[in-house]
Amino acid sequence: MADIFELFKKIGSQTTTSGGTPEYIIAGLGNPGDKYLTTRHNAGFMAMDYLSQKLSAPIRQIKFKSVVGNAVIGGKNVLLMKPQTYMNLSGEAVGEAAKFYKIAPERIIILVDDTALAPGRMRLRKGGSAGGHNGLKSLIEHLGTEEFPRVRLGVGEKPHKEYDMADWVLGKMSDADLKLLFQCLEASLPACELIMDGKMDEAMGKFNGFKAE
Repeated sequence: MADIFELFKKIGSQTTTSGGTPEYIIAGLGNPGDKYLTTRHNAGFMAMDYLSQKLSAPIRQIKFKSVVGNAVIGGKNVLLMKPQTYMNLSGEAVGEAAKFYKIAPERIIILVDDTALAPGRMRLRKGGSAGGHNGLKSLIEHLGTEEFPRVRLGVGEKPHKEYDMADWVLGKMSDADLKLLFQCLEASLPACELIMDGKMDEAMGKFNGFKAE
């Protein structure tokens, strides 16, 4: 399962880090620990690892029950977060950071796995229900609203309806699926830039039809 990490090594950086007060939060959801590294539920963490390397913004400071980093994206100061609470309590971490910096939910972008989408597909949403995703459920609870943008990263449906969903999302992705996911990770940065520019509809129009090849 080393392929995606080999791809990470080839990423060229483009943006500098910042010590300014964050205006936005980008948080990827996942579970901490090496055993979860390439599991489907950790697509959000993999997205944050991509952004960290692309933006030359190390995510390693321990704060808000997370590991965090600071970056400038499109001239805006952004807090990058990987909550360390485990998936089902992600809202505790993001909610704490949002309260500390007084960041409104519409300025919080969540990168998250989606089993309803095939690997290599992504979908942006302005808000909405958790759709059975416990990480999103926790965020809705702690932010007090469903209205925060999400970048949903396809990890594929379970093979049959009797297959246990927990086993599926905690299972490791194949090398082929990781390569498809990586193309979505690359697309997640321009998607986030458009969202932060207030161009959510444009972002949805551009990326909701995205399909990795």
